[in-house]
Amino acid sequence: MIRKFVGAVAAALAVMAGLWLMIAPFALGTQPQNADWTDPTTTEFFSGLGVTVFGLVGVIGFVLAIYEELVIRGLVTVKQRVEPEPEPVPAAPQASSAELASLLAPLVEALREDMHNPSRGGEHRQNGKTTLVGLEESR
Repeated sequence: MIRKFVGAVAAALAVMAGLWLMIAPFALGTQPQNADWTDPTTTEFFSGLGVTVFGLVGVIGFVLAIYEELVIRGLVTVKQRVEPEPEPVPAAPQASSAELASLLAPLVEALREDMHNPSRGGEHRQNGKTTLVGLEESR
Protein backbone atom coordinates (compact mmCIF):
# COMPACT_ATOMS: atom_id res chain seq x y z
CA MET A 1 0.00 0.00 0.00
CA ILE A 2 2.87 2.37 0.82
CA ARG A 3 4.42 1.73 -2.59
CA LYS A 4 1.20 2.83 -4.25
CA PHE A 5 1.16 6.07 -2.24
CA VAL A 6 4.79 6.73 -3.11
CA GLY A 7 4.03 6.07 -6.77
CA ALA A 8 1.06 8.44 -6.72
CA VAL A 9 3.13 11.18 -5.08
CA ALA A 10 5.97 10.67 -7.59
CA ALA A 11 3.53 10.85 -10.48
CA ALA A 12 2.00 14.04 -9.06
CA LEU A 13 5.49 15.54 -8.79
CA ALA A 14 6.08 14.59 -12.42
CA VAL A 15 2.90 16.45 -13.38
CA MET A 16 4.12 19.55 -11.54
CA ALA A 17 7.58 19.30 -13.13
CA GLY A 18 6.03 18.99 -16.57
CA LEU A 19 3.83 22.03 -15.97
CA TRP A 20 6.91 23.98 -14.85
CA LEU A 21 8.75 22.99 -18.03
CA MET A 22 5.81 24.24 -20.06
CA ILE A 23 5.65 27.67 -18.41
CA ALA A 24 9.32 28.23 -17.57
CA PRO A 25 10.36 29.94 -20.83
CA PHE A 26 7.61 32.48 -20.36
CA ALA A 27 8.02 32.91 -16.61
CA LEU A 28 11.79 33.30 -16.70
CA GLY A 29 11.80 35.61 -19.71
CA THR A 30 13.89 33.43 -22.04
CA GLN A 31 11.13 33.68 -24.65
CA PRO A 32 10.93 37.22 -26.12
CA GLN A 33 7.48 38.82 -25.92
CA ASN A 34 5.42 39.06 -29.11
CA ALA A 35 7.90 36.92 -31.06
CA ASP A 36 7.76 33.47 -32.60
CA TRP A 37 8.76 30.66 -30.27
CA THR A 38 12.45 30.01 -30.20
CA ASP A 39 13.85 26.48 -30.52
CA PRO A 40 14.58 26.15 -26.77
CA THR A 41 11.05 27.34 -25.93
CA THR A 42 9.50 24.79 -28.29
CA THR A 43 11.68 22.02 -26.90
CA GLU A 44 10.94 22.85 -23.27
CA PHE A 45 7.21 23.29 -23.85
CA PHE A 46 6.67 19.98 -25.66
CA SER A 47 8.99 18.10 -23.30
CA GLY A 48 6.95 19.47 -20.43
CA LEU A 49 3.74 18.47 -22.16
CA GLY A 50 5.01 14.89 -22.52
CA VAL A 51 6.11 14.72 -18.87
CA THR A 52 2.74 16.14 -17.76
CA VAL A 53 0.71 13.61 -19.76
CA PHE A 54 2.92 10.76 -18.54
CA GLY A 55 2.52 11.97 -14.94
CA LEU A 56 -1.27 12.24 -15.28
CA VAL A 57 -1.49 8.68 -16.56
CA GLY A 58 0.62 7.59 -13.59
CA VAL A 59 -1.50 9.50 -11.08
CA ILE A 60 -4.71 8.00 -12.47
CA GLY A 61 -3.23 4.50 -12.45
CA PHE A 62 -1.95 4.75 -8.89
CA VAL A 63 -5.19 6.27 -7.58
CA LEU A 64 -7.19 3.44 -9.16
CA ALA A 65 -4.79 0.89 -7.62
CA ILE A 66 -5.18 2.51 -4.18
CA TYR A 67 -8.97 2.48 -4.55
CA GLU A 68 -8.92 -1.20 -5.52
CA GLU A 69 -6.75 -2.00 -2.51
CA LEU A 70 -9.15 -0.17 -0.20
CA VAL A 71 -12.10 -2.10 -1.64
CA ILE A 72 -10.27 -5.41 -1.16
CA ARG A 73 -9.51 -4.53 2.47
CA GLY A 74 -13.14 -3.58 3.04
CA LEU A 75 -12.38 0.01 3.98
CA VAL A 76 -14.46 1.33 1.07
CA THR A 77 -17.80 -0.14 0.14
CA VAL A 78 -18.88 -0.21 -3.46
CA LYS A 79 -22.44 0.89 -3.98
CA GLN A 80 -24.28 -1.42 -6.29
CA ARG A 81 -26.18 0.34 -8.99
CA VAL A 82 -29.85 -0.51 -8.63
CA GLU A 83 -31.64 -0.64 -11.93
CA PRO A 84 -35.24 0.41 -11.51
CA GLU A 85 -37.61 -2.22 -12.76
CA PRO A 86 -39.56 -1.01 -15.76
CA GLU A 87 -43.15 -0.44 -14.92
CA PRO A 88 -45.41 -2.79 -16.81
CA VAL A 89 -47.39 -1.04 -19.48
CA PRO A 90 -51.06 -1.74 -18.97
CA ALA A 91 -52.38 -3.69 -21.90
CA ALA A 92 -55.03 -1.99 -23.94
CA PRO A 93 -58.40 -3.58 -23.38
CA GLN A 94 -59.14 -5.97 -26.19
CA ALA A 95 -62.35 -5.19 -27.97
CA SER A 96 -64.44 -8.18 -28.84
CA SER A 97 -65.46 -8.76 -32.42
CA ALA A 98 -69.07 -7.89 -31.52
CA GLU A 99 -67.97 -4.48 -30.21
CA LEU A 100 -65.90 -3.84 -33.31
CA ALA A 101 -68.79 -4.82 -35.55
CA SER A 102 -71.13 -2.44 -33.73
CA LEU A 103 -68.57 0.39 -34.03
CA LEU A 104 -67.93 -0.19 -37.72
CA ALA A 105 -71.54 -0.81 -38.78
CA PRO A 106 -72.41 2.90 -39.35
CA LEU A 107 -69.28 3.36 -41.44
CA VAL A 108 -70.02 0.33 -43.57
CA GLU A 109 -73.56 1.52 -44.14
CA ALA A 110 -72.40 4.98 -45.16
CA LEU A 111 -69.93 3.47 -47.64
CA ARG A 112 -72.65 1.22 -49.12
CA GLU A 113 -74.90 4.23 -49.60
CA ASP A 114 -72.13 6.12 -51.33
CA MET A 115 -71.45 3.22 -53.65
CA HIS A 116 -75.11 2.77 -54.68
CA ASN A 117 -75.96 6.50 -54.97
CA PRO A 118 -73.17 8.15 -56.98
CA SER A 119 -75.32 11.18 -57.80
CA ARG A 120 -75.77 12.09 -54.16
CA GLY A 121 -72.07 12.56 -53.38
CA GLY A 122 -70.95 13.92 -56.77
CA GLU A 123 -70.76 17.59 -55.87
CA HIS A 124 -67.35 17.25 -54.24
CA ARG A 125 -65.67 15.62 -57.26
CA GLN A 126 -63.42 17.76 -59.40
CA ASN A 127 -64.02 18.45 -63.09
CA GLY A 128 -67.02 16.14 -63.21
CA LYS A 129 -64.93 13.00 -62.96
CA THR A 130 -66.72 9.92 -61.81
CA THR A 131 -65.73 8.02 -58.72
CA LEU A 132 -63.52 5.00 -58.86
CA VAL A 133 -66.41 2.93 -57.60
CA GLY A 134 -68.51 4.19 -60.48
CA LEU A 135 -65.77 3.27 -62.94
CA GLU A 136 -65.56 -0.22 -61.49
CA GLU A 137 -69.32 -0.74 -61.82
CA SER A 138 -69.34 0.35 -65.46
CA ARG A 139 -66.70 -2.21 -66.56
